[in-house]
Amino acid sequence: MGASPGHAGGSGTGQTRQTGQREAFTAEELAIVMSHFDIGVIDSIVDYPRGSRKAPKLLIVSEQGKFLLKRRARGKDDPYKVAFAHAIQLYLASKQFPLPHLVGTKKTNNSMLQWRNTVYELFEYIPGQSYPQTLEATFDSGRILSLYHKLLQDFRSEWQPSGGSYHAAPSVESGLKQIPAVLSATDGDAMPLLRFLLDSYRHAAQMADGQGLENWPRQIVHADWHPGNMLFRDNHVVAVIDYDSARVLPRIIDIANGALQFSIIGGDEDVAKWTEYLDESRYKRFLRGYDEVMLLSEAEIRTVPWLMIEALIAEAVFPIAATGAFGRMEGMAFLQMVQKKIAWMQRSADKLVELASG
Repeated sequence: MGASPGHAGGSGTGQTRQTGQREAFTAEELAIVMSHFDIGVIDSIVDYPRGSRKAPKLLIVSEQGKFLLKRRARGKDDPYKVAFAHAIQLYLASKQFPLPHLVGTKKTNNSMLQWRNTVYELFEYIPGQSYPQTLEATFDSGRILSLYHKLLQDFRSEWQPSGGSYHAAPSVESGLKQIPAVLSATDGDAMPLLRFLLDSYRHAAQMADGQGLENWPRQIVHADWHPGNMLFRDNHVVAVIDYDSARVLPRIIDIANGALQFSIIGGDEDVAKWTEYLDESRYKRFLRGYDEVMLLSEAEIRTVPWLMIEALIAEAVFPIAATGAFGRMEGMAFLQMVQKKIAWMQRSADKLVELASG
């Protein structure tokens, strides 16, 4: 099976209907798309309302098992970028890495189907639970990331990945500068807070670069390693999903973001009540899991706290710069919470290095 951007036929734009704000398949679209796959007699088809509202999914049960059909969202359907992500997934599948296997088309065994300028994917369905926040599951999340890096260390694709990362990104700085225009006039504390975040972002980038980051080897990384992109069973990762952000970077960019995502402590929508500190046990266990497969260097460990600061700022900036909010949370309140966590990480940088080294 290949990851090829060749067309399956059709022209014009696909017809869609919407249920509320979530896009959905039409009956005609579903019939034509599924005619390109051979999964036997279909017993049932139900909506699978998870992930992006712009990328509808269906859970399909047939005599051959359970499958997940996905129509890619506009903007995420560049065939060449999809081909790059699929090449990674197909290679990892051949190495028994835990992920949902792509199902090839009937005639050409292609991993993607293009119809009416739209891209479709069919995956095997893997049952699992969300991140249980246990130390065992956290350890395994770090171990699986290390396995991902090890398997892809020398992998090369004919398709070109996207570039860039959260580290030293001009787009993050420009996003911070755009935020005042989208926040309400009552946010009088916005400018000092945004100056703190901008200064912290620049300082963290300098600290990471000071360890030689720019000269470290580059390889394919996941670039979106967080609990929402994993399925768990019995405290072990049974599937890693969403390879759309994969690109070529120093591996520590992935590792530091993973350490942040698996140790950050959130809460309900009242972000003022969120703690400023990270979960040190989960932080340490995630990095211990990584070391189970491949060891981190001392220089890499020293960059982790600073890269985590960059990653947290970058994650907050883009949605707030675009909408003034972070999901359902008001932008200014969310940035104040980020400021508290950044200040804690700055004060605790040496301790975080010690925890990762010990």
